[in-house]
Amino acid sequence: MKGAAMDVLIVEDDPLHRSYLHEQVKAALPECSTIYEAENGQQGEALARTHRSAHIVMDLQMNARNGIEAARTIWRERPDTRILFWSNYADEAYVRGVSRIVPNGAAYGYVLKSTSEERLKLALRSIFIENQCVIDNEVRGMQQRSFAQTSGFSDSEYEILMDIALGMTDRAISDRRHLSLRSVQNRLQQIYSKLDVHQAADSPREEGAFNLRARAVTVAMLRKLLNYGALEKAEAELQHWLRGR
Repeated sequence: MKGAAMDVLIVEDDPLHRSYLHEQVKAALPECSTIYEAENGQQGEALARTHRSAHIVMDLQMNARNGIEAARTIWRERPDTRILFWSNYADEAYVRGVSRIVPNGAAYGYVLKSTSEERLKLALRSIFIENQCVIDNEVRGMQQRSFAQTSGFSDSEYEILMDIALGMTDRAISDRRHLSLRSVQNRLQQIYSKLDVHQAADSPREEGAFNLRARAVTVAMLRKLLNYGALEKAEAELQHWLRGR
C-alpha cells in the first residue's frame, strides 16, 4: 500500500488487550497512519462506516454485539475489508461462524490470543499488506474436522442441531427449514450418530436413560460445537423468523 495511508480499526472489549494490539499494530505496520479503537461490535460497525479504508482486528466474544455479527455487517457493506479475527477460542461454533460469512476472495485471518508476538505481527502484515489469508494451525485443524464428510456436520445438520438447542419441535424445524418432517427426523438421527448419542442397551425401552435431544445439545456444548455466542445469534435469527411468520 505504498503511497497510501493505512488505517487500522481494533475492535476489542478488554482494555489491556486493546492496548496490546495497539502496540503490535504500530510495531508490525509502520505504514499505518491512524489506529482507531472500538469497545464492542456496535462501535466497530459505526467506526468502520466512518473510516471506510480501515482494515480491522476483531475480537470474537464481546458484549453488545459479537465479532461475527459485526464482521457480517461490515463485509455486507464493504466486502473487500480485510479482517483479522483475534480470539481466545478455536471452538467449532466460532470457526464455522467465521467461515460462513467470509465473502469470496476476501483476505482474512483467524489467530488465537495465545499466539506469539512474532506470529501476530506476521499475520498483520500478511493480511493487511500482502492480501493473504492466515489461519492458526489449531483453527485450521478444527475447520478440517468440522467439514470432514465422515464425521463433520453438514450445514443442514448444524442448523437443526442449533434448532433443537433453541427448543424447537420437529414440526417447527420442518416449517422453518422447508424440509419434510421425515427429512428433519432423518437428520436428527444423523446428528445423534455423529455425536454418539444413544440409549444405553440395557435401558428400559419405555423409559430410556436420556432425552436424546437434550443429550445431543449437552454433548455438542462439551465438544464446543455450540457456545453462548452462537446460541445468542441463533436466538436472534429465530425471533426474526417468528415475527415474519
